[in-house]
Amino acid sequence: MLKRKVPIIGLVAVLVVAVLVPSSCTFAGDKIAVIPLSGSIMAESTSLFYGPVITPDLVKEQLNRAEQDMAVKAIVLRIESPGGLVAPCQEILGEIEEVRRSKPIIVSMGSMAASGGYYISAKADKIVALPGTLTGSIGVISQIPNVKGLYEKLGIEIQTFKGGKYKDMYSGLRELTPEEKEIMQEMTDEYYEQFVEVVAEGRGLSKQEVRELATGQLYIGTEAKELGLIDELGGLDTAIDLAADLAGVEAPSVEYYMPKRTSLLESLLGLDLGVLVDIIQMKLLGLRGQDVVLLETLSHSYPQPQYLYQS
Repeated sequence: MLKRKVPIIGLVAVLVVAVLVPSSCTFAGDKIAVIPLSGSIMAESTSLFYGPVITPDLVKEQLNRAEQDMAVKAIVLRIESPGGLVAPCQEILGEIEEVRRSKPIIVSMGSMAASGGYYISAKADKIVALPGTLTGSIGVISQIPNVKGLYEKLGIEIQTFKGGKYKDMYSGLRELTPEEKEIMQEMTDEYYEQFVEVVAEGRGLSKQEVRELATGQLYIGTEAKELGLIDELGGLDTAIDLAADLAGVEAPSVEYYMPKRTSLLESLLGLDLGVLVDIIQMKLLGLRGQDVVLLETLSHSYPQPQYLYQS
């Protein structure tokens, strides 16, 4: 009777493991996951002019994949970005903080990881940058284009009806009043302080030390290391080695998470199909290049506070 119970118990144990362990998990050995994040940081991935973008959904998907793979012992984020919109930057940082609780996260900066690109890096376990990497640009910018003159030139008259004293201050159809400019500056100052706080917490600096660095200027990698904004100088291999050390593993394999495969048409044209459809529709309507740029500009809601390096 006892001999029969042993195989049954073993079978039950195997079934329990099969149910509890995600199918995506592998046990082929210790791994370091490298996740490339390239482009401007935006809420969505479709735009006519921004090219490749980094979105919260993309980052969450890739981080979850690495977190659920038991063989992955640490994660390297390869960041190439000038930054972008404030809210997506904050959402991405939240995802990074969440996953970092279970696995070390190291940032490897490419040629540029500035403003929002630095913001999402600030709370990684370690930051590695090349000597010539452009980083920093700690600050925020908010812009409200005044298109009133353009509408007048086009013969377009806008009549505004509002409930609320400041309801139309973001419309871009008139000059802001001194009081409204003060409101915008207060909003921008608050976003700035949020950036300063993130850097101070992530880099172990005082807020005053960060404010002295947070002038919006760029720093090259060597300067950033001297100022305490990064930890090590080096490339992707340096970051991978550092990730292995933090995870306590030797000779791990490296798995590169590539972006989702696109269709042949998208690959050939280098465009998102949704954007391509928009371009075709505009072409059929007889719109010129400057018309397309104008429509893209006017389609944004304002204000657009950004942690963005602007050249």
